[in-house]
Amino acid sequence: MVQVVDKLLNFEEFLAWYPEDGGLYELADGEVIEVRPIGRHEKISGFIALELGLEIRRLKLPYFIPKTCLVKPPSPNRGYIPDVAVLDESAITHDPLWEKASTISLGQSAHLVIEIVSTNWRDDYHKKLTDYEELGIPEYWIVDYLALGAVRDIGSPKRPTLSLFYLVDGEYQVNQFRDTDRILSPSFPELNLTADQILSL
Repeated sequence: MVQVVDKLLNFEEFLAWYPEDGGLYELADGEVIEVRPIGRHEKISGFIALELGLEIRRLKLPYFIPKTCLVKPPSPNRGYIPDVAVLDESAITHDPLWEKASTISLGQSAHLVIEIVSTNWRDDYHKKLTDYEELGIPEYWIVDYLALGAVRDIGSPKRPTLSLFYLVDGEYQVNQFRDTDRILSPSFPELNLTADQILSL
């Protein structure tokens, strides 16, 4: 990730600055960071989006998966681009930033957000986890295919892990999936996908 602006911005300034050059940028504690996913990261996110998209079509669910979107968390100086986001067709119409900025600022706009771990793994396990929870996003996956997370996050010995967080009374609870474990998703209860199918790509 590369810092691209010399001064600190709040989210509104970040949105006003955001260029239409096709680049991907996040706001990390006021710093504008260019996001450059690597090949395997992109392969995994594409696979997950395809599998969830097929499930949406098969079950005729009122969800959609945007190519990209920003998430505005309660923190005024952060903004994220999830690797995959599953949004609610009807709830998104009430989100004030969606139409003009492809941005969600209300937890009910999303059913699920997914982050695929890279070198900034601490953000996924700590800042983003806290922000998504506070925003009220019902389900959050952390796909740690390289087992980069700390032992406290994925256990010992460290192994590739998919951590699935889901809201209960406003707080995230977690289930972890490895190897041939079937992923049990509250948003996609009929999903027939194992952790290995994602983590071993």
